[in-house]
Amino acid sequence: MHPKHVFYGLQRGLNHTIHRFPQNVRGSPTTSYLRGRSVKASKVVRRMMSSSSGASDRGSPEDEFRTEESSLKELLLKFEELSTTSQQLLTEKLFLENECNQLKKRVNRLDDEIRALKEPPFIIGHVQDMVGDEAVVRSSNGTIFQVSVNQRLDVSTLKPGARVTLNQDTLAIVDVLSEGWDPLVSSTENLEKPTTTFDEIGGMEEQVKSLRQAIELSLQKPEAFTSMGLVPPKGVLLTGPPGTGKTMLARAVANSTEATFLGLVGSELAQKYIGEGGRMVRELFDMAREKSPSIIFIDEIDAIGSKRLDSSTSGDREVQRTLMQLLAEMDGFDSNDQVKLIAATNRPELLDKALLRPGRFDRIIEVGLPDQEGRQSILEIMTRSTPLDADVNLKALSRQTEGFSGAELKSMIMEAGMITIEEDRTSLSKHDLNSAHEIIEKNRKDPIRSNHEGLYG
Repeated sequence: MHPKHVFYGLQRGLNHTIHRFPQNVRGSPTTSYLRGRSVKASKVVRRMMSSSSGASDRGSPEDEFRTEESSLKELLLKFEELSTTSQQLLTEKLFLENECNQLKKRVNRLDDEIRALKEPPFIIGHVQDMVGDEAVVRSSNGTIFQVSVNQRLDVSTLKPGARVTLNQDTLAIVDVLSEGWDPLVSSTENLEKPTTTFDEIGGMEEQVKSLRQAIELSLQKPEAFTSMGLVPPKGVLLTGPPGTGKTMLARAVANSTEATFLGLVGSELAQKYIGEGGRMVRELFDMAREKSPSIIFIDEIDAIGSKRLDSSTSGDREVQRTLMQLLAEMDGFDSNDQVKLIAATNRPELLDKALLRPGRFDRIIEVGLPDQEGRQSILEIMTRSTPLDADVNLKALSRQTEGFSGAELKSMIMEAGMITIEEDRTSLSKHDLNSAHEIIEKNRKDPIRSNHEGLYG
């Protein structure tokens, strides 16, 4: 092949490689280097062509051919090297452009977050009324304003009592918030269904039957009460000494039904500031209606349900306000067929008479100390999964535990189990149970622990 043809082919290849670069890369050092190599190659080929014209006098054609061939190989190697370098640069350029785009997106996102953090906070208020295109709202500090409304909001959501956010400067309604419950009220809901069943409760057959009639029937068969023209019971009060199983009964009812279980202690409703306790009671019943069918369980209700007396302390007056709100929610103007109230106390003599009347607590169930058969049933339930020696007689043990509550029987089994474990044995013996019985009996006579019957009666 004539060197002139090789030169033109190499030059076209170099120019083609250079034109493959984008417009913003053609001025880079690499393309300048390629152009320089192209000019240098053209000079080499021209020098070869000129030397070949006068080489007939200086050497043989074979020597000239070898010289031209070596020069061409050198140019081809350089061309391949430059082509590889150009491809690598193109790949790096695409990678860097992609990385720059990702960094720009991240910068924009961070700018939005910074802008949101710098925005002034909104004021929480409640809608009182609508006047044309404007709304009357009560702000969080108690003042009332007539303000404008964001045109993008659905006017149908701006009902009296709706929670809204207000602009800090103009107090205009910016957004409508969902109904929020007090954290103490929200925490009353048991997200997991109670695991206690009626099979785990012994010695209270009559109390279980009475409770299931008052609560389960009205939740499971409300149409039966309606067809008979009856108003279902609204509440049940469980009374009895401590440790007799009042809370277990309430949890067993919640387990046997598909109702939402809301449980709290009465002292949680006694708040420091005026109106806070009544507001919690109102929100508790509102949440129960929203999540109906539901069961509200208030343990130690005597904390807020004690008799109303003339008192000079502000704390007692606030407790009485909370009680009056509870009475209003239990009585009310609507029959809460799907909201049932179960309360428990070991001091029924302290409760206000208005709380005990029919229509609020329709049934009062006394959960007393178990009799001999009840104690035997409780012992059998508590030792279902506990290995016992052959000499253990639960019937005889039930006769020895006269006056024991269910909690004391459970504590006796626990004491016997700890004695067994300490002595590295695998089953409870009669001696272990007798030793545990002596420990519990000694605790019952302790003046610090007092007698449950004395406390109750």
